[in-house]
Amino acid sequence: MEQIKTKLVVVGGGPGGYAAAFYAADLGIEVVLVERESKLGGVCLHRGCIPSKALLHATHQIVAAAESAHRGIVFEAPAVDLAKLRAWKNSVLDKLAGGVMWLANKRGVQVIHGRGYFEDSNTLRVETEHGQRFIRFEHAIIAVGSVPAMPKLFDLGNPRVMTSDEALEVEEIPETLLVVGGGYIGMELGTVYARLGSKVVVVEMLDRLLAGADPDLATFVVAKAKEAFKEIRVSTKVTHVATAGKRIKVKMQLPDREVEEFYDRVLVAVGRVPNTNDLGLENTRVRLDDKGFIKVDVHQQTDDPAIFAIGDVVGGMMLAHKAHREARVAVEVIHGTPSAFENVVIPAVVYTDPELAWCGLTEAEARARGIKFEVTKFPWSASGRAVSFDRTDGMTKMVVDPETERVLGVGIVGAGAGELISEAVLALEMGATAADIALTVHPHPTLSETLMECAEAFYGYATHTLARKRA
Repeated sequence: MEQIKTKLVVVGGGPGGYAAAFYAADLGIEVVLVERESKLGGVCLHRGCIPSKALLHATHQIVAAAESAHRGIVFEAPAVDLAKLRAWKNSVLDKLAGGVMWLANKRGVQVIHGRGYFEDSNTLRVETEHGQRFIRFEHAIIAVGSVPAMPKLFDLGNPRVMTSDEALEVEEIPETLLVVGGGYIGMELGTVYARLGSKVVVVEMLDRLLAGADPDLATFVVAKAKEAFKEIRVSTKVTHVATAGKRIKVKMQLPDREVEEFYDRVLVAVGRVPNTNDLGLENTRVRLDDKGFIKVDVHQQTDDPAIFAIGDVVGGMMLAHKAHREARVAVEVIHGTPSAFENVVIPAVVYTDPELAWCGLTEAEARARGIKFEVTKFPWSASGRAVSFDRTDGMTKMVVDPETERVLGVGIVGAGAGELISEAVLALEMGATAADIALTVHPHPTLSETLMECAEAFYGYATHTLARKRA
């Protein structure tokens, strides 16, 4: 029975966990990283962010080829080799996972592969393929992530009912696919399969898709999705699911009728749940909320002074970059440096077609909180760059404090919105005003100009659109 002593143990090798371990090592803290899978990277790298974006990029080539015809450039009808597509996607994941492991080795981070279990507030038992190992630690950071939710209604034990994990394997191109859930996961993966040739139906219990974003931005995504998908149904509830031979029988209640239909596959994309079971947390002072998320303070510290938690397992926005920032906070506090996860601007990006991104306050949030605001918008139909590559289906929007002129929030919908939002994040972090952005010279012709002209529109003098002058 081997026992290891270390100042810090990080449980979970995803983007939050390995970021914490690497930062700790950079600060001179002795650290051990425990990951139950054979490779580092976690859900984001292997079953989430990276494979989904790889597949979205690959399948976009099908759309791009078709859309080039009106420009006088015509391609033959594409043929899809699923085995090659999977192999390419997996090569991307392997390359990135190898890079993370190389960085761990270069930093001197000891990596142990196995399942971690807290024996007490200072001891972690790790079940490895070579037996048990015990780690005595001064501090621990829990970064074990989350898994796709699978409500009992859909849990048939039938591989034709998938979560995002299975959908990303792209085992086949089903003729018909039902996507349950109109959030970012359902919309992104629905887009992949629609491009590959599946007839996709998306159902959402709420009265609109992508509920976290402002409706005027989401409408561009919905319009494109209506072209790509067979059907989109909102205010719709699935009431019964059953195996029917090689298909899945589904009953659902629409606002005006009940239907019974058959699908080749069903993708359940109704959220994620934290990996807090079977961690031995009951042997510590760590507390969970009623949904199973670990309770932490602004320093990422749990009710147990020795144990911190970051990422999906603490709830909130389940995003890799949020986990990365929380990792920095936790490590700094352990290092003795004042740090807190407060007033942090976390951008959200939906990689649909067009992409949708936002940060800070949305218009809906500002209104709900009774905050005074004005909205300024710049349509991409007035962007020379957008017109030049036929992607005028977009808009840049700012929520601005009318008295201080400080930018409170930014939303962007359009091709490459995810690459544009960081300027807005920086502006919010720096407390920038609309004038700061308007006076910043942007290169022409670029999509980044839409931020400048949106800010100019707030004052009523945007060059390429008419805007009401402020009093």
